[in-house]
Amino acid sequence: MKILSKGLVVYGAFFLCFFGLSQIDFLTLFQVEKNKVFAEDKIGDIIWSEIEKSEDVIYEDTLVSTLDSLLLPLCKANDIERDSLKVHIVDKDEVNAFAMPDNHLVVYSGLIKASKNEQALLGVLGHEIAHIQKNHVMKKLSKEIGFSVLVSLATGANGGKIAEVLHTLSSSAYDRSLEKEADMESVRYMLNAEIDPRPFADFMYDLSLDNEMHQYTYWVTTHPESADRAKYMLNYLKGKKIKSKPILTKEQWEKFKEKM
Repeated sequence: MKILSKGLVVYGAFFLCFFGLSQIDFLTLFQVEKNKVFAEDKIGDIIWSEIEKSEDVIYEDTLVSTLDSLLLPLCKANDIERDSLKVHIVDKDEVNAFAMPDNHLVVYSGLIKASKNEQALLGVLGHEIAHIQKNHVMKKLSKEIGFSVLVSLATGANGGKIAEVLHTLSSSAYDRSLEKEADMESVRYMLNAEIDPRPFADFMYDLSLDNEMHQYTYWVTTHPESADRAKYMLNYLKGKKIKSKPILTKEQWEKFKEKM
């Protein structure tokens, strides 16, 4: 009887598992995931193509290579493949940087010029890289634009929506929880790379108070409660032993800014 009972239990469990799995539409599930990847790849390229047409993109080797030298230690220390990031410098006075689909990261020259030091700049860039690594970009667009619209954009329809997508990415904040996640991830990136995150928090706080800069500080003014966010980053860092080693010399950093 015991053997029979055990057999019935095993058979019943197998039947329930089979029934449960049979209710999942794997074809639809896989198709949705396939569409997500397709949409992200295509939309990133489409938006970047529009930026190239309408903005002054900086391709000067010395500037591109200097920014790359700053990003390499951050990526290496956090197992982020540097070549997976498509980093672009745009000649624009706005203090801004933003992530786009398909790992595109746009950095405005205004942000570089406004950054007091390399740590402040890397904090902002680490924040945007975190949005990419955590898949926040597509979550934001799916919520605010709609996934079906994104798929249609990727297939070439609704071309007029591209400007709306770009505006959404470059001038509006993510949900508060996603912003905090990106803030703290950037801080951890920097600690792992032995880059002091405190200048990043100070930079956010200073820009939030600088009324003269508000017309240009899109990165801060579109990220609400920047001063409070600076405080919780600094509170997190209290009592931690922070190792910090410069990537560029002071002269190299100032020369980099001057050329922007």
